[in-house]
Amino acid sequence: MSISRAERRKEREPRVFALYGKDASAALDLLELLELAWHDCYGEITPADAVVDDALVLSEGTLSGLVLACRLAVMDWRDLRVAADHIRARP
Repeated sequence: MSISRAERRKEREPRVFALYGKDASAALDLLELLELAWHDCYGEITPADAVVDDALVLSEGTLSGLVLACRLAVMDWRDLRVAADHIRARP
């Protein structure tokens, strides 16, 4: 069952608000831009949830980090995964 971009945004809101606080709306906009770029590059409606999760992890709660993570996701999602896993492995 497919869901709309607005529904995906709504599902992501709690986590994004927890990470970005007052900048959450801008972060959600960036994730929407990621979806549009992903569709243009890969022909898929949206990246996998794991890709979005990796982008959020790599951003470490900053908008500038999210910009870089979203760009990396589109350029090569495997590099994004490696970078996010490196952060996850920190003690």
